[in-house]
Amino acid sequence: MTDQNESAGMARVTVWDPWVRATHWGIVGLLCLSCWSAWTHRMDLHVTSGLCMLGLVLFRIVWGVIGSESARFVRFLKTPMAALAHLRHIWRREPDTEPGHNAAGGWMVAAMLALLLTQAVSGLFTDDQIFTRGPLARSVPGAVSDWFSSLHIRVVYVILAATALHVLAILVYRVLKGQDLVRPMITGVKRMPAWAAKQAPRIAPAWLGAIVFAVSAAVVVGLARLG
Repeated sequence: MTDQNESAGMARVTVWDPWVRATHWGIVGLLCLSCWSAWTHRMDLHVTSGLCMLGLVLFRIVWGVIGSESARFVRFLKTPMAALAHLRHIWRREPDTEPGHNAAGGWMVAAMLALLLTQAVSGLFTDDQIFTRGPLARSVPGAVSDWFSSLHIRVVYVILAATALHVLAILVYRVLKGQDLVRPMITGVKRMPAWAAKQAPRIAPAWLGAIVFAVSAAVVVGLARLG
């Protein structure tokens, strides 16, 4: 959806649907909650936060296949060469013409989802041998649970490093390229040149997101009950 009643040949384009935005900020909040609850040894809250994170990541993966065009992996996952070509222009100040993630940002999204999925799944099998046991820890041998526990501890540092890189990239785009990547993820709307606005992505119906969300939540609730 576009609105071309803008000055200087710019148009307002709806690029992010409410489900993408809610999932994005939900993951941000749950990541903070998961880290804080682990560091303060509020492990019941930590497990709950991890299960909610798993639900959101599962939703985002499915939504990346059947959701809005701008949310689909096939739309924003370009070749590594395309990502490198995009980064070569990182110093160039220019308007944002991407109706979604750019070639480099797409790989960051995929990497973050893979890391978060690894962390959430490993948490299902983690057993600290003291107070906390993941819902599926008893379903695997102790050695396997120990391996998942070790993985769970280590991956969080990779996630924090990737998060720092993501924030740095947002700042670089704002300062060097003059592109605000945060506002569109809040409002769903991006200001683009009128010629680029003609490529406005198709937005999936809200009811489809509700179904995917319900199924994702049901999967997580089922896993929680196993524990």
